[in-house]
Amino acid sequence: MPPLNPQANLQTHDVLNMPPHLGDQDLWGEDIALQEAVAREGGAWAKAHLAKFGSNIGQADMVYQSELANKHEPELRTFDRYGMRVDQVEFHPAYHKLMTAAIEGEVHSFAWNNAGPGAHVAHGALTYMYQQIEGGVMCPMAMAYSAIPSLQTTPAIADEWIPRLLSTTYDPRDIPIDQKHGVTMGMFMTEKQGGSDVRANSTKATPVGLAEGIGAEYAINGHKFFSSAPMCDAFLVLAYAAGGLSCFLVPRWRPNGERNGMYLQRLKDKLGNRSNASSEVEFVDAYGVMVGDEGRGVRTIIDMVQHNRYYCTASSAGMMRQGLRLALHHVRHRSAFQRKLVDQPLMRNVLADLAIETEGAMAYSLRLGRAIDEAATDPMAAALARIGTAIGKYWVCKRAPAHFGESLECLGGAGYVEESGLPRLYREAPLNGIWEGSGNVICLDVQRAMQREEAAVPAVLEELDAAKGGNALLDRTVAEIRDDLADTEDFEIRARVVTERLAVALQASLLVRHSPNAVADAYCATRLGDRWHGAYGTLPKSTDFDAIIDRIAPSAE
Repeated sequence: MPPLNPQANLQTHDVLNMPPHLGDQDLWGEDIALQEAVAREGGAWAKAHLAKFGSNIGQADMVYQSELANKHEPELRTFDRYGMRVDQVEFHPAYHKLMTAAIEGEVHSFAWNNAGPGAHVAHGALTYMYQQIEGGVMCPMAMAYSAIPSLQTTPAIADEWIPRLLSTTYDPRDIPIDQKHGVTMGMFMTEKQGGSDVRANSTKATPVGLAEGIGAEYAINGHKFFSSAPMCDAFLVLAYAAGGLSCFLVPRWRPNGERNGMYLQRLKDKLGNRSNASSEVEFVDAYGVMVGDEGRGVRTIIDMVQHNRYYCTASSAGMMRQGLRLALHHVRHRSAFQRKLVDQPLMRNVLADLAIETEGAMAYSLRLGRAIDEAATDPMAAALARIGTAIGKYWVCKRAPAHFGESLECLGGAGYVEESGLPRLYREAPLNGIWEGSGNVICLDVQRAMQREEAAVPAVLEELDAAKGGNALLDRTVAEIRDDLADTEDFEIRARVVTERLAVALQASLLVRHSPNAVADAYCATRLGDRWHGAYGTLPKSTDFDAIIDRIAPSAE
């Protein structure tokens, strides 16, 4: 790491009025709202693991490793020195250190290794904390976590792959899985001509023997246009079999020990998420095994999509938290116009507004975790998990870029410089809004859930009604939402408006019930008031700014 206390005396001037190095962060111990939400949603039993992880991953050296992994981007190596086709991606050692920390911390596996109440809540908290440090590594972590329900549809595949996926040992070697200590798994769905419309795919799957259907072997031919984390050990791939669009597990290595027919064409040059390799892939007679029923590929992979949307929501909330934390550190130590920035009234308004947005996003994310935990035995929870992940994924991910822009602005020009850490967060922010369905796709999915799932709307209204009487603005908004949902005319063109109102009201319901009055009142007064236009720093003068800002992190740094 670079020195933490460099020489402050220069030839022309002394360095004054500059914030000190932030140093190590305790991502669990500093975050009061996170601790409260985990306990509230049933994850208190995981406190020891979360506390240890939050302390470890918040170390200054982990931030430095993330900087290195994003600066020294992955490189595609299609051939080895002997001219043999290898289709490998080489990463900087920092990336492997980050992967090791994630897998040993059970970011991908904790929920499945500790199945029971609060397990997915704890997973959401792990995601929320790790994403504050590094986003690129979270792509393979999210896919490995999300793949489990899809694999469980096919017991023979589940028995072979799930124990290896749930390993807490990171093994980056590109070798057959029977020689590895742990594996990772990705998903390849989209193609050039289809994008989110996966039914426009052209990839074909042909049986290689007499057997067809679930568990049978197929030859896969075609392409995928946006294939992230291509060094995973296997991928869930959509392709057309005779019975329709189906899901296949395609490993990097065939069962006979030969490389599979999967060829990396190039790596994407992306806006952000640069430590993570995203590629274009061609399949030429690639070995694959059908997962789930033939012709039910979308249905087989839908649980993976839902869990990835949960990841998107929690990780965007986590990035908001880190942006806010960096802004707070700066303004606590920087003076302008004869007083600290943190004491300037308008800056306090901005900080408090960013804080309530962050807390609402985090609280909503972990509430989704509890719904996922309860889904197997409670139909209403299952419905809330289904529609709620789409609602949260749309709104929290949509709010993130503007949130980082405002946090960056708190630092002025210093925030626009890479070494502040905020530009990397800012570039990362749009990704979650695109992954697993961009805004319009998600809003139409919310509409679809309302129309097709009988319990979807009642589950949302039940959650909203739990705060009835707690805030007049919220009560008024819930009444208006009921009218919105009853009006089915031109619903598609109103889908964004309806989804936004649901998201904001659901967050408000949680804050009214569980957060301090200062947080809940400020949130409702703006997000549910008549004069809110979405800009940060517009809280009413009656806001208890001290209570909100003190809640962000300990004042003694």
